[in-house]
Amino acid sequence: MALTLQEFTYALDPKTLPRIIQIQSGIYFQGSVYEMFGNECCLPTGEVIKIIGLNISKLSAEIQNDGPGSMCIELPLDYPGLFRIVADNEAYVSIGDIVKSLHIPNRLSQPVFKSTVNITLSNGNIQQGETIMFTSLGERNSEQFVNTEVMRNDKKHNFTLPLSLQGEFYECEDDQFYTLKEIIEWKLPKDRKRAVNLAKTSAIKEFTFCDLPENFKGELILTPVYELQAVMKFRKDIVHIPSSLDVEVIDVTDMYDINSFVQPLSINDIFNRPSSNFPIVAEIIEGPDQTVESLKFLKSCKEIIIHQAFQAKRILASEIRSDAQKHFLIPCTYNGKFKRRPREFPTAYDLEIAKSDKEQLHVVATKAFESHYEGLSTVSVGDQFLVQHRKTSEVIYGGTRKTVEALTCEKIEGKGHEPVLIPMCMEGGFVEVIHDKKQYHISEICQKFLLPFNVKVAVRDLSIGEDILATMLGLHLEEEITEPCLLITPLKNLSECWEIPVNRIKMSLQLLHRPDKGTEPPPAKTVVEEISEDCYYTLRRYVNATLHPPPRPPKKPLQPPSNPFKLESSQPKRPDASSSPKSPHVNTLKPFKPIKVISPELQNAMAECEFEKITSTESNLQKASPEQLTKEKEDDDDDDGHDYEYIEKDEVEDMRKKFQEEYIENKTNC
Repeated sequence: MALTLQEFTYALDPKTLPRIIQIQSGIYFQGSVYEMFGNECCLPTGEVIKIIGLNISKLSAEIQNDGPGSMCIELPLDYPGLFRIVADNEAYVSIGDIVKSLHIPNRLSQPVFKSTVNITLSNGNIQQGETIMFTSLGERNSEQFVNTEVMRNDKKHNFTLPLSLQGEFYECEDDQFYTLKEIIEWKLPKDRKRAVNLAKTSAIKEFTFCDLPENFKGELILTPVYELQAVMKFRKDIVHIPSSLDVEVIDVTDMYDINSFVQPLSINDIFNRPSSNFPIVAEIIEGPDQTVESLKFLKSCKEIIIHQAFQAKRILASEIRSDAQKHFLIPCTYNGKFKRRPREFPTAYDLEIAKSDKEQLHVVATKAFESHYEGLSTVSVGDQFLVQHRKTSEVIYGGTRKTVEALTCEKIEGKGHEPVLIPMCMEGGFVEVIHDKKQYHISEICQKFLLPFNVKVAVRDLSIGEDILATMLGLHLEEEITEPCLLITPLKNLSECWEIPVNRIKMSLQLLHRPDKGTEPPPAKTVVEEISEDCYYTLRRYVNATLHPPPRPPKKPLQPPSNPFKLESSQPKRPDASSSPKSPHVNTLKPFKPIKVISPELQNAMAECEFEKITSTESNLQKASPEQLTKEKEDDDDDDGHDYEYIEKDEVEDMRKKFQEEYIENKTNC
């Protein structure tokens, strides 16, 4: 039975690819035009085509507003914004309906639903209104099922639901933020529209052609527009066919030999092949649309040698600045040298994490904190501390003796040191005092110090034509990650070898033959890659997918509590989006701050630690910004020609006196 191409596309299950179709009623354009804008637009009757992929080429976005009517625009896939998903108000009628429509398992966050009726199972019941998280799929005795989790009384209960289970299920609210590409890949249900709210647009949106109104705050209804990737009998390249093309087709997969067509493979397909398949020569059928400058040879290169598939180590780094940050992936083979820059620590908990057995952590306070506990120290702006270790201490508050977590430090007073205890949860601010003037390779930093770490390039990498890191005033090395790569050499230049990231470069290749014996790969070229904000956000999200930010400590109550404050739940409460700087999903949408795991003991200590914010020092805090404390100090007469950024002890002492005088003056005026 013949179907329109649109009907065939909507009914196509990507898991069944490849499929072979035959054009029953073709479409032609007058003249010699065969392709328009890279898409196949002329298909003669009787043409046999092998469908190898199904992609979303763009999104149709219907703008929902308060006024009469609505407007429909096209939203490009690379639109640089973050979106929040609106829960689907249309019910799913079975578990199979949910599994068919959504991605399970999901790399970002598992789908969560509620049932309108009680569900009776052999190992227990799921009550009406309880949240059901879909975690994974399984099969037993030829029957498919989905594994789920239900939170009940702060405990997880696992249930197995057959796909045949009927009911009325509604999607729960999702409080995370997503890029448009992530929504397309993981959160766009099949055969359903997806409503989203635009949460943030990037500063680079002005370079993206889009009809979205300025400062738009409403709701968008997204509808995917598909295109088919196909291979034809007498062409090697991959063609892209719009699903809206006015042709009729029939599925003839069972009547043709699929292997008679060209066999294009993605680099992800090649990466997953056994190691015994390498090395191998491959022909590039379709090169990447976008790539870094150093890898642009792939667009014109015809054949390459793929030496091996491996996991490459990278350091995720960001430029140290308050606006328009740049983000980088730095290979461990980078040959430049770094010097240290001071780190900033928003809480005493961060100090405890950053301390090391290899060197003493020396910090200066940039924010005042008044302790209301007897036995715990009050901190003033400019105070210097040598960080020791965490300990449990008994203190008195409101006449009640309590046990709290505290950080033992040595407070520097002139030439002497005074032992002090400061609360682990204090909402203060500290900046590191650097005594180390050495230069380090990036591999040495990863071995000797804990990330995150602040550095600046002291000696650029001479093996790179243009070292983009050398122009940065400072870099925040966040963490070491691994990403799948292919090691390749272009056949036209056997003296070069490159690492190709599998997840961030899209190419189609055809495997040809084994290379000549003795073709050993030369050392891989070093490539420092600047990545987009969306790519950086995605990497940070996947790294921290299982981590939760620590809870915000409560403010000090007006009256001392008669009973110790207790958490209502042993599960950490999600921080408020408007006040938690550690959350990766806050409304300010600086979602890339490192997320730290916190022990249950420390959670309880933070929950019991009451304190009030000192608002009268607000002007002082602005003056004591990290930019001032880490201000670059240039010395043209330096022997090695490089400037070192660290805080001298005398400078810290002068700064401390200045801050204390300003603090006393402000308190007097208040």
